Amino acid sequence: MAAPLIAIVAGEASGDFLGAHLIEALKSRLPGLRFAGIGGPKMESAGFESWFPMEKLAVRGYVEVLRHYGEITGIRRRLRNRLIAEKPALFIGIDAPDFNLDLEVRLKRAGIPTVHYVSPSIWAWRGSRLRHIARAVDQMLVLFPFEVPLYRQAGISVAYVGHPLADIIPMEDTTAAAREQLRLTGDRRILAFLPGSRQSELQFMAATFVRTAKRVYERMPQAHFLVPLISRETRELFEKALYDEGGQDLPLTLLFGHAREAIAAADAVLVASGTATLEAALYRKPMVITYKMANLTWKLMSRMKYQPYVGLPNIIAGEFIVPELLQHEATPENLAQALINVHNDPVIQRRLPERLEAIHLSLRQDTASRAADAVLPWLKR
Repeated sequence: MAAPLIAIVAGEASGDFLGAHLIEALKSRLPGLRFAGIGGPKMESAGFESWFPMEKLAVRGYVEVLRHYGEITGIRRRLRNRLIAEKPALFIGIDAPDFNLDLEVRLKRAGIPTVHYVSPSIWAWRGSRLRHIARAVDQMLVLFPFEVPLYRQAGISVAYVGHPLADIIPMEDTTAAAREQLRLTGDRRILAFLPGSRQSELQFMAATFVRTAKRVYERMPQAHFLVPLISRETRELFEKALYDEGGQDLPLTLLFGHAREAIAAADAVLVASGTATLEAALYRKPMVITYKMANLTWKLMSRMKYQPYVGLPNIIAGEFIVPELLQHEATPENLAQALINVHNDPVIQRRLPERLEAIHLSLRQDTASRAADAVLPWLKR
């Protein structure tokens, strides 16, 4: 008799990270399980079989998705047909809601239990998705406590599992250790610049980040910039921006990966909105959150926005505890001034770490174990 199959789809690096930890937690409870679908290298290292390249799904923004629409829908159709034919014991969609929710609707109709891991940003952009989610999922696993009542009010089964980064990132200050690891010496002011993990993000953000660094350096000559980049392609885009903007002489270190080490080593962080904002919060660093995208995408998303925050630290806190400068406000002058302000302000230096520590404690829940416990009852059915 074949071992039970759990099908999983993760659409980007953060989902690959979550999926790998969940696979390990489930295998520790039921060693005979098989895992297949779409995932990345971390999931494959945990014993996962990926049927399609995860990179095909890592596209963000309405305009950008339209360019790849035919290829993405073709992958979803072939995957759906294969899963309905193979009848896995359970399907787990990790984030990637535009891909996974429609797939989950069809699988649920076919009698396959569906779990969705990581809530779409219904609290920020698209609250109307709740009706669609109710049709798509049997169980929602959420990373943040404020998401639970939204799903309960909609009659959707929900489990709060915490955030895995809060388990991994230590509570104690690791600045000195990170600087030693990155071989940073002297009394320079270390500023981590994180312009994003996708090529599309670098295309919109790279030049702005370089111009910002130049303006900061003019006013803070003791600054040293760390720029972690996740791939050869994103590094090439940033290097091109450095050349185009005349930033070759900046005291700047490009890192291949090592984003967490860069954040941990920093005195302050400039970060493109996303999971990296949470990482900066968990390391209790003063930060400025920014983001730029295609103007049409921005206009479409702005119409659906119904709360003032986009950065996770502010959303979790329910107020602006760190500044956000988005789209047209994200000029090099504005970003440089905001970054210098958060670096130099003694009130921020004293109060912000306390607020961020409270966020860390609330999210530290042994996430992989809690997620596995929430998933197992569906397997037993």
